[in-house]
Amino acid sequence: MTVDTQPAARFSLPPDARAYRRIGPFDRTSLPKGLLHEHRLKAGTWGVLRILYGNIRFVWDDAGHEHEAALVGPAQSVIIPPGVSHHLEIPAGDVVVEIEFLEAEA
Repeated sequence: MTVDTQPAARFSLPPDARAYRRIGPFDRTSLPKGLLHEHRLKAGTWGVLRILYGNIRFVWDDAGHEHEAALVGPAQSVIIPPGVSHHLEIPAGDVVVEIEFLEAEA
């Protein structure tokens, strides 16, 4: 597994992206278990994972980037585009995260 030191640099949000939902905050015990397994956002939906406390490992599972990971810490975020496989891993210690969902105007 390679570790990326620039977790937010791989993708950027479309300029017309608008937030429509936020979930969390979640800690290590309340984080939905589905986020710990490979999954992807539906077409047209972008996500922004924000770390409010602690660290979390964000792992890309898409073709060509399998197992590339970023250890993401407080005040950092990861932009997640539609249809790109990924999952989270929780290292030792406490963590608090939230996820915002956005859509681009048509």
